[in-house]
Amino acid sequence: MTEKVPSFSPGSTVSSALPGYVALCLALQVHRLESAQFTVTGPDHPVTASVGGEAVLPCHLSPRMSAENMEVRWFRSQFSPSVHLYRDGQDQYGEQMLEYRERTELLKDDITNGRVSLRIRDIRPSDDGPYVCFFQSGVSYENAVLELQVEGLGSAPVISVEGQQDGGIRVVCRSAGWYPEPKAQWRDLQGQLLPSASEKISPEANGLFQTEIAIVITEESNQKVSCSVSTPRLNQERESAISIAELFFPRVSPWMVALGVILALLAVLLPLASYCFWRQHRAKDKLQAELRWRRAQIYAVDVTLAPDTANPWLLLSEDRKRVRLGDKCQDLPNNPERFDPCPCVLGTEGFAGGKRYWEVEVGDKTRWTLGVCRESVSRKGEFTLTPGNGYWVVWLRGGRYKALTSPATPLPVNIRPSRVGIFLDYEAGEVSFYSVTDRSHLFTFTGTFSGKLRPYFSPCNNAGGTNAAPLIICPVPAQARGNLCP
Repeated sequence: MTEKVPSFSPGSTVSSALPGYVALCLALQVHRLESAQFTVTGPDHPVTASVGGEAVLPCHLSPRMSAENMEVRWFRSQFSPSVHLYRDGQDQYGEQMLEYRERTELLKDDITNGRVSLRIRDIRPSDDGPYVCFFQSGVSYENAVLELQVEGLGSAPVISVEGQQDGGIRVVCRSAGWYPEPKAQWRDLQGQLLPSASEKISPEANGLFQTEIAIVITEESNQKVSCSVSTPRLNQERESAISIAELFFPRVSPWMVALGVILALLAVLLPLASYCFWRQHRAKDKLQAELRWRRAQIYAVDVTLAPDTANPWLLLSEDRKRVRLGDKCQDLPNNPERFDPCPCVLGTEGFAGGKRYWEVEVGDKTRWTLGVCRESVSRKGEFTLTPGNGYWVVWLRGGRYKALTSPATPLPVNIRPSRVGIFLDYEAGEVSFYSVTDRSHLFTFTGTFSGKLRPYFSPCNNAGGTNAAPLIICPVPAQARGNLCP
């Protein structure tokens, strides 16, 4: 299906306003940005630590170089606040996460060789999970992701008899103080697993877990059983045993009880396992997307609009940072660079190499198109916005976001973006789009570029013929650009 730029009527209107500015010093510095001159390496396996103990997370630079004058930052799911920050030759605690106060230490004995380790004392269950080791020297910026696995060995199981059930005796096994979630099992004298009647794992106030598992012992089954509790991360387990006297047993057949217990366990455990896997995968993808977006921001450039390319219906602000659809067609020279009838305008700057990033405020507009195009595209008549015709763009129409591939690719958007970031990596042949609102990745075009590429903007007209908001080129915050300004 072909996506075409629509025509529009003279009665449509669009309102405009929003300042935009990117510091000149960033524009000068960004042309000198190069890929990082080092890599950051951590262990290729998870680091394990026991609850209440301490953990040492190692991290080093390759090739070997001094990190004394670098910024070394450890963080979790967000760049700031940090787990631990070293900058300007000393530890900085002003933006440290509250839960890590007075529990962290950066081991700097070998920092002149690029080796640093983070020591975390008084390990808690909440410390479990991924950590990012981040180094920055000038404009060079790299990181590695490490995994800390927290382990907690719980108490010995306590077994109690709690009366009759389904023709047998209900026996319950309880144990507390485990991390991560433990697994409890019943076994007979020969060590064979026995089906449980119920199982419950619940969190304690300190973040550890307690488990409760029950079994119904019948007269025909083994009357001596053992309960063992362990976690997948530990090679140790806790075990207790019990014997039930024959006089306690009522005369019932146990097979109906066993069948019911097995079906109940399957109904609970299978959906729970699927949900946990989905949640873990989603959290990892979100973290990686935010890191890619933050890396793109250090290549921010000052983009302005080119008046000689603007359609006569478009109105540009004096600083050439805002564009909206006007109420009438202006009397402008019909030069070869001007788009007609397409309601669009290009950026003044052309890029024939390197990496570039800029952000555009779209506000509450219901129709817009953003991206890049070849400088050599045709400016007159109707045309199709596809990579084959030299356009790499994303648009919003009727509440639906699409990447204009051939055919178009629908984009799932959970939170409506009010600001969109565009990142061009010319050598890699990639144009990526990010929602600055929730720091998520929207889409990436891949291909091969030739000739100059220029930023592309089309404010279009909103549904119902109203032009409620302009498109505004926004400044990227200085702290997101790696503090490039002197």
